[in-house]
Amino acid sequence: MTDVPPLAGFTVGVTAARRAEELGTMLARRGACVVHGPALRIVPVADDTELLAATRDLIADPPDITVATTGIGYRGWVEAADGWGLGEDLLRALGSGTLLARGPKARGAIRASGLVDAWSPPSESSAEVLEYLLAGPPLDGKRIAVQLHGEPLPDVVEALEIAGASVVQIPVYRWLPPADLGPLDRLLDAVLSGGIDALAFTSAPAAAGLLARAGERGVREQFVDALRGPVLSLCVGPVTAAPLEALDIRTVQPQRSRLGAMVRCLEAEMPDRARRLPVAGHRVELRGQAVLVDGVLRAVPPAGMALLRALARRPGRVVGRADLLRALPGGGDDEHAVETAMARLRTALGEPKLVQTVVKRGYRLALDPASGTDLGGHCVHGDAP
Repeated sequence: MTDVPPLAGFTVGVTAARRAEELGTMLARRGACVVHGPALRIVPVADDTELLAATRDLIADPPDITVATTGIGYRGWVEAADGWGLGEDLLRALGSGTLLARGPKARGAIRASGLVDAWSPPSESSAEVLEYLLAGPPLDGKRIAVQLHGEPLPDVVEALEIAGASVVQIPVYRWLPPADLGPLDRLLDAVLSGGIDALAFTSAPAAAGLLARAGERGVREQFVDALRGPVLSLCVGPVTAAPLEALDIRTVQPQRSRLGAMVRCLEAEMPDRARRLPVAGHRVELRGQAVLVDGVLRAVPPAGMALLRALARRPGRVVGRADLLRALPGGGDDEHAVETAMARLRTALGEPKLVQTVVKRGYRLALDPASGTDLGGHCVHGDAP
C-alpha cells in the first residue's frame, strides 16, 4: 500500500485572517487541500483609534494590574505606542503596577519591553489567570487592564467587576468584515455544495462572521445544517467554539489551544470519518473529495464523488438513474449527465468494475458477497454504462 498522508483526499476551509498561511501550510503538509476564505480582517494597530484612546487613558491613570494575553498583541501595542510618541509613557504606567502573562510568549514580550511579569500560569489559560486574581488580595477598587487577544473575554471581565475591580479592556487588534467578500463567499458556496469536509476556526469572530455572511446571503439555515451534518467544525479552543455550539453544532477542539495541536486533532479525526468498503476484490476508502483504492489515492471529479457517495449510502444495492441525477451538483433533468459522470468516475477510480451497471435499472457498487450485504439483482460486468 502507498503511504498516504492522513488528510489526503480531504478539503479543509480556513477562515482565519491572522496566521492563515501558517495554518494552511501545516494542513497541506498532511495532504489536505486548503481553501482560504477569511471571515474577517484585522484593523492595523497603528490606525486603531480605540487603542490610542485606551492607551492615553492608562497613561493618565495607570493600572494596578495588567494582564498580557498574547505576545504578538503586547508587542504590537508597545510598537503602536512608540509610533504615537507614547511608548515610554506607556511602559512607565504599566511598570508602576503588577504585570501578569497568560503564557510564555506574553512573558517574553513583557521582558523584551524591559518590564518583568510577576506570574504566569502553566496552562496558558485565561481562566487560570482569573482564578489567580480572585484568590489573591481583594480586588475592590483595583484598576485592571486586560489586553484582549482578538476576541472579547466577557466572563473574565464580568468576574473581575463583580469582585469590585475597574476593568480597562485593551483592544490590541480588532476585527471587521473582510474588504473583499469574494473568497468568503466562494468558501461558503463550497460548504453548501459538499466540497468542504472540515472548517477550521481560530477565533470566535471568524465563526460569527461566517454565520452572519450566510445570513446576509439567505443561506444560514442550509449552512448550519451542513455544519451539523457532513462538515466537521474544528476550533482552536472553547471560546472560539462558543458561537457554533450555541447553535448545537458539534465542534472538535485540541486540549491545548495551539495551531499545531489543532492540526494534529484534525489529523486524528478525519481518517475515522472515511467510509471503507470491500468492493470487487479491492479495498475502497471514500474520503471527502477523493478515493483510496487499495491504498492508492485517486482524485475524483465533484460529480463523480457525488455519485459515489450516493452509491455508498446503499452499498451493493441498485440506485436508479433518477436518484443519481438528483445527487449530481446542480441537478438537471437529463439522465445522460449521469452516464457521462459515471464514465468519468470509472476512469478516475482506475478500476471500472468497482461500479456495475444493472440493465435498465441503474448502478451499484460491486460489494463483495463476503461482506455480508445482500447484493441482489442482475448486473452486467463491463465498462460501458
